[in-house]
Amino acid sequence: MYTLYILRCADNSLYTGIAKDLEKRLEMHRTGTGSKYVRAKSPFVVVYTEECNDRSSASKREIEIKKMSKQEKEKLIRV
Repeated sequence: MYTLYILRCADNSLYTGIAKDLEKRLEMHRTGTGSKYVRAKSPFVVVYTEECNDRSSASKREIEIKKMSKQEKEKLIRV
């Protein structure tokens, strides 16, 4: 199983990613070894997660979400 996640960063921007082990990935973000984007915009809070069966489906869903406007992402988070 993979987890798709969305983080709300300190500047109110949204970061979307996938992880096989979400807690480990979040710890990487917290310690600054995750992504450059999150490192520059920390701190962050997890605002959305979605379970995916495999890496392929998680990656496809990540691409779908990254193509969304911020308004569409905000709507997804509220659901």
